[in-house]
Amino acid sequence: MLSDFAPVPTLAVSDLQRAREFYEGVLGFTYEGDAVDGVMYRSGNGSFLVYPSAYAGTNKATAMSLQLSAEAFDAEAAALREKGVTFDEFEMDPITWDNGVATMPDGSRAAWFTDPDGNILNIEVGM
Repeated sequence: MLSDFAPVPTLAVSDLQRAREFYEGVLGFTYEGDAVDGVMYRSGNGSFLVYPSAYAGTNKATAMSLQLSAEAFDAEAAALREKGVTFDEFEMDPITWDNGVATMPDGSRAAWFTDPDGNILNIEVGM
């Protein structure tokens, strides 16, 4: 069954070198190795693929979410801001916003941002 296998998030980019600078230099992901026309990155106990595509940036939904502990969330958000990452805000009731960080009615928090091609990434306190 497919549920026996780990999924690999796949992010399309228009410029692989620019993407590598962002994912390695800004976000701090560890390069895991080359893949056909792309690169793999290690994240937690999984990995994800970044590859060049003519369709880069066309997805308007969250492409990848990273689950953080409540203790790590503020430090990671601050580190991203220090590297020039800007968090996006959008209208969605009943979310409240504070400096780009969304707080849900249950008290959980999340922030969304984009890579250089517009892929939407998200950090959130793990459920």
